[in-house]
Amino acid sequence: MPYILQQLLTESAKGRAEHPAVWARGRTLSYRELDQRSNQLAHLLRQRGLKKGDRIGIFFPKAVESLVAMFGALKAGVVYVPLDPNQPADRISYIIGNCGIRALVTIADRYKLLDPAAIPSVEFVVFAHELSEAFQANMIPWSALDGFPATHAPELQATTTDLAYILYTSGSTGRPKGVMLSHQNALTFVEWCAETFDIRQDDHVSNHAPLHFDLSVFDVYNSIKAGATVYMVPDEIAVFPASLTNWIVQQQITVWYSVPSALVYLVLHGRISAERLPQLRLILFAGEVFPQKYLKQLAEILPHVELYNLYGPTETNVCTYYRVDRAILPGMDKLPIGRACANTEVLAVDEQDRVVGVGEVGELYVRGPAVTPGYWGDPEKTAKMCVPNRFQANFEEKMYRTGDLVQPDENGDYYFLGRRDNQIKSRGYRIELGEIEAALLSHTGVCEAAVIAVPDDEVGNRIKAFVAPHQPGSMTAVDMQQHCATKVPKYMIPEVIELWEALPKTSTGKIDRVRLKQPRSLAAD
Repeated sequence: MPYILQQLLTESAKGRAEHPAVWARGRTLSYRELDQRSNQLAHLLRQRGLKKGDRIGIFFPKAVESLVAMFGALKAGVVYVPLDPNQPADRISYIIGNCGIRALVTIADRYKLLDPAAIPSVEFVVFAHELSEAFQANMIPWSALDGFPATHAPELQATTTDLAYILYTSGSTGRPKGVMLSHQNALTFVEWCAETFDIRQDDHVSNHAPLHFDLSVFDVYNSIKAGATVYMVPDEIAVFPASLTNWIVQQQITVWYSVPSALVYLVLHGRISAERLPQLRLILFAGEVFPQKYLKQLAEILPHVELYNLYGPTETNVCTYYRVDRAILPGMDKLPIGRACANTEVLAVDEQDRVVGVGEVGELYVRGPAVTPGYWGDPEKTAKMCVPNRFQANFEEKMYRTGDLVQPDENGDYYFLGRRDNQIKSRGYRIELGEIEAALLSHTGVCEAAVIAVPDDEVGNRIKAFVAPHQPGSMTAVDMQQHCATKVPKYMIPEVIELWEALPKTSTGKIDRVRLKQPRSLAAD
């Protein structure tokens, strides 16, 4: 069993050298090419002074070079940080500064969005393509990799507990937080997937999720482990169901993994059918609740496809799973998140700090080698969420508090009931409403702001905001949406913004969110 992620590529490249490892935008890299090119990048990073544990940012739309950057970083002992190429420059600059990224792999049009003065930790930039203009000493074109050894990676003393990557998720303080993941964390998940889903050499595995989203860990590393091909969904078709179905057909995708909302759109607007998708054998979904009515439609449309509901926060990747049973699905009104994956244990704990029994409600805790060591540069948050396992006293161990309320049934499966805090899921993204409120309040003309989630069958939740300006009539809802676009990703911009003279308050002077969820005529009374 590999103990570090890059060994998955090294092993597959030995026996599958000329087989396509990755497809993106009409281009492919074979296992040999991916292995050699990532070796070269690893040598370049070392030659430029990066040391084991340093951070490198990956900041460009998905391409075959994305995997070169990921494996090149790992082979150099460097921790990679995928950056959303569609996020505002202010958010990207914050992440770069927060974890001290020393180098960027990017492309010219994304790099131009950043202010070098706002990212002083970045010492050099590798462009994942050739530059059409003059470049400075700290700007390295992709062709520079040709000057480095391709047949072997740099020498590296590595352990399974070394960090492999950091994924930034929405933070309750108004700033994103960096979830640290080690080789052990990722491989615990990858090895379980390989055993459970039987990913094969001839599989065509889709990569629908962006690389900064933890669903992509399955797509990339399980494909590479199996010697299969990962097909990266082009960003421009990912949100168009009919085009996405055509792409699945053309690429003969056999394994699909995405958030439920993407599958809902395929059911409603993608014209999917068993006749069009005979090669598809496995659909995995995670990230949000799959509305039962659409899941039942999917199961009817594709009767030959196995369906699995996977559950878990970024901090644990996937910790529970449930295989959809078509024999009982028609009579089910709610889908379980299932039971613990191999090498993982989950516990539901109530407010009296007691592990609950069948039918009782508790917060889900997770223990095992898949659990994150914590949050980058935030020991306070780490201590709050990664807590000592007080249910055994034999050795020191941490558990992760998910913040999710669950209920176990008599079969050993868990049901998700909701969140303890103010965090929601929309289109598969985990979103802290506090981060959106912070973005709204950063506008100089805003006096008060509140954000609520409106449940929606298609996307999980839609986001609605309430804003009270300092001067009534001084701004419009469109003004506020445009302001949000400079502060948060597109998926966090409220779809509806209502402007109020003043937001309703509770008896303690806090914004009354319960009243905001009522019709405006009642909430304003």
